[in-house]
This record gives sequence, C-alpha cells and structure tokens, in this order.
Amino acid sequence: MSNYENTEGFKIIQNWMMEKSISPFKFQIDTWKKFGNGYSGMVVAPTGFGKTYSVFLALISDFLNHPEKYKKGLKMIWITPLRSLSKDIAKAMQEAIDEIGLDWLVGVRNGDTDPKVRQQQVKNMPEILVATPESLHLLLGQKNHQRFFQNLQSIVIDEWHELLGSKRGVIVELGISQLRKYVPKLKIWGITATIGNLDEAMEVLIPYDIKKTKITAKQHKKIDIISVFPDEVEILPWAGHLGHKLADKVVPIILESKSTIVFTNTRSQSEMWYQLLLDAYPDFAGQIAIHHSSIDAHLRIWIEENLSSGKLKAVVSTSSLDLGIDFKPVDTVIQIGSAKGVARFLQRAGRSGHSPFETSKIYCVPTHSLELIEVSALKEAVKQNVIEPREPQVLCFDVLVQFLMTLAIGDGFYPEETYERIKQVYTFQEIRDEEWKEIIDFLTIGGSALKNYEEYHKVVIMEDGLHKVISRKIAMLHRMNMGAIVSDAMLKVKFISGGYIGMVEEYFISRLKKEEKFILAGRVLEVAMVKDMTVFVRASKGKAMAPSYLGGRLPLSSNLGRFLREKLSGALNPKASEKELKFLHPLLINQEERSHIPKEDEFLVEMIKNREGYHLFMYPFEGRLVHEVMAALIAYRISKLAPISFSMAMNDYGFELFSDKEIPLNEDNLEKILTRENLMVDVISSINSAEMARRKFRDIAVISGMVVQNFPGQQRSNKALQSSAGLIFKVLEDYDPNHFLVRQAYTEVFNMQLQEQRLVEAFKRIEKSKLILKYSNKFTPLSFPIKVDSLRQTLTSENLDARIHKLIKQSGRNIK
Repeated sequence: MSNYENTEGFKIIQNWMMEKSISPFKFQIDTWKKFGNGYSGMVVAPTGFGKTYSVFLALISDFLNHPEKYKKGLKMIWITPLRSLSKDIAKAMQEAIDEIGLDWLVGVRNGDTDPKVRQQQVKNMPEILVATPESLHLLLGQKNHQRFFQNLQSIVIDEWHELLGSKRGVIVELGISQLRKYVPKLKIWGITATIGNLDEAMEVLIPYDIKKTKITAKQHKKIDIISVFPDEVEILPWAGHLGHKLADKVVPIILESKSTIVFTNTRSQSEMWYQLLLDAYPDFAGQIAIHHSSIDAHLRIWIEENLSSGKLKAVVSTSSLDLGIDFKPVDTVIQIGSAKGVARFLQRAGRSGHSPFETSKIYCVPTHSLELIEVSALKEAVKQNVIEPREPQVLCFDVLVQFLMTLAIGDGFYPEETYERIKQVYTFQEIRDEEWKEIIDFLTIGGSALKNYEEYHKVVIMEDGLHKVISRKIAMLHRMNMGAIVSDAMLKVKFISGGYIGMVEEYFISRLKKEEKFILAGRVLEVAMVKDMTVFVRASKGKAMAPSYLGGRLPLSSNLGRFLREKLSGALNPKASEKELKFLHPLLINQEERSHIPKEDEFLVEMIKNREGYHLFMYPFEGRLVHEVMAALIAYRISKLAPISFSMAMNDYGFELFSDKEIPLNEDNLEKILTRENLMVDVISSINSAEMARRKFRDIAVISGMVVQNFPGQQRSNKALQSSAGLIFKVLEDYDPNHFLVRQAYTEVFNMQLQEQRLVEAFKRIEKSKLILKYSNKFTPLSFPIKVDSLRQTLTSENLDARIHKLIKQSGRNIK
C-alpha cells in the first residue's frame, strides 16, 4: 500500500465508494495521487469506467488532505463539449460532494443558463464550474475577470478527443493560456477515449514545461458486434433501400432489449428510421422517441431523462447521443449503415452496457450489402485496437482574432506579453512576428485593405499601450457572436396554433413551397408560411420529405478504408468467423466473374460501355471527400489527352466518370493518369480553388468578427453572410492577397476539403499497386451503388425506383 492510500482523503473517498458498492480502479487512484503531487495529465479509459471520478475526486481528495492550500471561491473549471451534458455532470458531482459532507456548490454556465444564475455566479462563484469552451471565453471577456480565478486549482477538459482537431479545441487552448497568467501553477487535466495519437493529444492540451503524466486504464471494454443480415444477397446493391427491408428485423431486437439507442449518421436518416419503426410496429407509439440537435431542447431533455429511467424502449438518434451521461438501462445499440470510423463505432457501442465489466452489444444494420464488408473490417480494426488519430489544428488566425477581441472587451491586453503566451500554445507555436503584427493591425485599424472603413477600427490603443475596446456596441456584438461553430442560418419551426417544435436549416426550407410537407421530430408538418426566420406549420399526414442538412455525410476514415481493402482482398476465401464475407459470397463471385476483386497490392479500374454511354469507375476506398477531389483530378488529366466532358459521382468506395463520348483511357496511358507527379498542381487546375476558398472564407470571416452573423433580435441569412463575406474576400484578393485570413482560407481548403495529406498518401499507395483495368458491358456489384447515387441527384424517389429496376434488368438478375 502506498503512502497516499494511508491518507485521510483517500480513506474518505474509498468509504464513500464502498457505500455505493463500487471500488476505485487503479487508474483512478493513480490520478488522485498524481493530482495531489501537483501533476497535470491525461486520463485514458473506456466508456463507463468512471473517467469523471478519476479527476473530479482527485480535487476532493487533495482538499481533504491539504485544506490549508484551498481558499474560498472557484477551485475547478470542468469544460465539456456539449452543454446538454453539463446538467448531468454537475448533478453527479453535487451528489458526491453532499454525500462526502463538503459545503461546496457545483454550478453550470452555458448558453442555457438562466441570466439570474449567471449574475449570481459573477458575484459569488461556485467551487466547481461546469462550462463549455465558449462560456469560459465569455468569462474572460468580463471586466475584472481575474477575481474569478484567484484560487483556481485546476481546469479539466472532458471528452478532449471530441474537441481536439476542431476550432473549439483551439478556444480551449487559448483559454488555458490566459488562466495560466493568473494561476501559474494551474493543473491541466484532459479526459479522453482512446485515440491513435495520444501523446500528441496530450502535448496539444499541455504544451508547457510542467510536471505531466499520462494515465491509462488497463481495463478493456468487451464489445459484441452482431451483423443483421437481409434474407437474400443483392448481387447489385444500392444504398438506402435495404434499410427499409431490415426494419422488420430491427423490431425484434428492440423488443428483446431493455432499452436501445438506434444510431444513424444524419438527421434526415433518423427521421426516416423513426417512421419506419412506427410503421413496422405501431405499438411503439409512445415507447420510442427521436433525438437530434434540431429538436426543441426541452424535448431533448425529456427524452434523455426517460431514456435514463428506462421508460423509453428505444431512441433513434444521430451523434447527439454519442457522448454523455450513463444511460444505465441501455443494453443494446443499433448502428444503421456504416459508422465511417473505428473511433466513432467504439464510442457508440460503449453507450450500451455502460457500467464496467458489462459487455457492450452493437448490431450493425447495412443500408446495402457491401456495408457488410465494412462490418467485417470494423471487427478486425477493433480486434487489433487500431483507432484513428485526431489531427490538431494549427494557425487558426480567426480564432486568435476572436480571442484577442474577447480580452479587449474585458480588461484589455498588452500585445508584447500576450504574444509571449500565445507562442506557447500548441496551435500557434509556428506563428511569425509579422503575422502577429498583421493581427494587431487588423484589430486596431482593419489592416491595410480595410483601414478606410471605420467599423473595422475596433480596438483602441490606450496611452500605456493597453489594447482595449471602448465601444459598448462593438463589445455587445462580439459577445453575441462568440464561438467557433458557424452553421447555416436556422429557422424556428412553430405550429400556427402555438407551440415550438425545433429548427431546420434555411437552405432546406427555401426549397419548399407553401402546403408542401416535411418531417421534424417524428411529425409530418405542412408549411403554412415563413416569416421573420420562423416557419409556421400545421400538423399533417401522408408522404413528406425528411430535411437534409448541410454536411450530413460523414467521410470514411483512412483506417477503416485500409481494413476494408484488406478484407476485400481475401473475400473469396473467408475464415470461419467471417460470417459477413461468407454471406456475401454470391455477390463477390459475381464481382469476380464480371470484373475483378482487387487484392491489397492492386488498384482496380473498370470501363463499362452500355446504351447510356461510357462509364469509368475507380476504387481507392478512401472515402467520399477524397474521391470527390480524385474524380475532378482524373477528369482533368483525361481531358488533356482529348477534349471530353464528364459527369461525376462517388461514394466511400470509389468514383465514376461518365461521358457520352468514348473515354481515351487504356493500359498504355493509365499509369500516367494515376501518377503522383505534379499532383497538387493538377488538383488546383482541376478545381476552382478560389471559389472553394471564397466559400471557406465565410466561416473564417464570421469567427474573426469581420462579418457579423447575430444582431439583437435577428440572425442574418446564409445568403446575406455569403454575400458580405464574398465581397470582403474580393477586396482582400484585389488589394491584400497575402492577408493572413485569406491565407488561412486557402490552407483550410487544402487540408480539409482537398484532404491534401490523405490524397498524397493515396497516390503513393496507388503508384506502388498493380493496375488492373477491366472492361464490361454490365454494371458490377462495386460500380452499381455509385451509379445509383449519381441518379439520386436528378430523379425523384418514384422515378429513381423505376430506373434502378430497369438497370438491374439490363445488368442481369439481382437476387441469388
């Protein structure tokens, strides 16, 4: 037994846990010990193993052992990425504190917190504050805010893997850098699920030269992965339709379970599956619910409470329930379609059997047959514990500008000393002196291009060099627009008779006419009128559209793509345990007969000629985003051989180029078309990078405050934002083309939209692969889902159905 385990603090906590019939894990005890010794660090543990207790109870333990170190006031800030989690985390902490016998208060501060509570907190801070990244920044924008943090001991970042790699994560990094100015010995702790770059994740959060440690739980969560098979194999699969057929197989799984979460990847898919389950089993009415971020917050809270208490049999959800409190009654998770990545899959699986040592059970429901190969790939990735890394963001100047404005509306800042702190933040370690000068010029005079516009002269330089905002209007607008999430303008949806339902994106509603129907929160609604950013509706019945939301399609991760290629390579000779590949044998034989099944060291290209025209299919298995860029690149390179125009389609497995002219591609020039030489030069020539940067600039302009989205009582439409940002982008391109925010827009295009790093790696692999070129006059099992996706963009669902069956007839029998 260590000295720590003889301490008063440890014994009190151990006794409290024993009363609750639980024992501390070694990783929790190690955390309490290291915290007491002044360490910062990262705690890594599976879902349901008490990560929260590991750091939260470390504070309690240290206080019980050394009360003399602690003074009155705020002692710990607990940052959570979702404000919906805040209430439950605070409740669990307060219960523990009360039962241990401390006179402490746990407070919550986020966008949902009552203004009276926020005012009370400013006067008298609780001992522990549970907040979002944005709420921390708002505190730093208060006058004399240093007083809140005088006795702060620690800041904890919960679910760090969710924030890492996002601009909200950068908000956290900057917030910590400012807190360290007031509390040099501040302990910084991160809590994370397993990710592929844990050491880097810790370095991003704690880049400082302080005592730090990584504590990893030795326990591993057992996961039972079960495929839901259709009754028959489709030889020519296509995305979407199979889900309908499998609804009857999902119903018994829900009925046999205590409580189930049904995960989908998009909000529109969740609305569709909610309806499918009710249609398949009408007795589910009142027993199942739908949960996503566009639904009224009060309804979401009601659903979460009833899921926790076991009153709901099932909830159909998007990623809105990926994270969160323990839903103890949930013993089953169902994943509709591909999870797209190993980390997301494990996160979702862990929502069932949430307690330690319980087995998580997840059923995988394919939306088309090929997704069963993905299930096989996922099983292998989980077995080998290969999880995707989260790449950190670097040089996010828009977030830095926003942060400096936050300091300026509070007590102001001195550029020299602030710069020294900023250079220590991981994201800005590579910032150059001239870039810092540009940023300060931008804040004070709008920079060289915008210096004649008074509204960009936001920060005033005082006599002593302090940089400060003195305009109340500028300060108010900044507070209203803080944050790093820029979404399309959201419209409220209300019944004409009264009653709020939820939110839909502006661009979706703009496509609907009066009296047209759509589905939201599981209800069929008819548009009555749109007025002042509100959609007034009536309850209706019958067929309706599920709203599609921008950015709804998740890309396949490179890790999962690699395992997918590996599984496909040996698909014709599956092991006894590979039930998915055995089931797909007729489909795989058909692919081999009509074309070829690519091995790991091969790259398959299919040329299909039929009465429609000429089709070129390639299969990198790199995900939709990469394929979008590759399709444009290959089309550009072929057009240099001979004048030809293409239409393009893609899915996560490959892409199609279609033309009414013969495609001048053969075994002699294929290698040249797929070369890595001049890769990014050709990519830039193949796409309109300036237009992509202009669109990306909209978000950068909003985050940096260059364009204002929210005004008192109104939110600007997406069209107005794009127009304003586009105008500024043009001015900067013309008069200051090297502007730091313009450079950032192009960098984000290359890193995020063009996926430059992943694209280069894909072409390296293709270069080493044996190229296999196959010709056919019929669609193959690999090509057919891509073809259907291309038709989906132009046809209504009724016409699409007829067209698909016609194509199947032309390409041969579908079922074996």
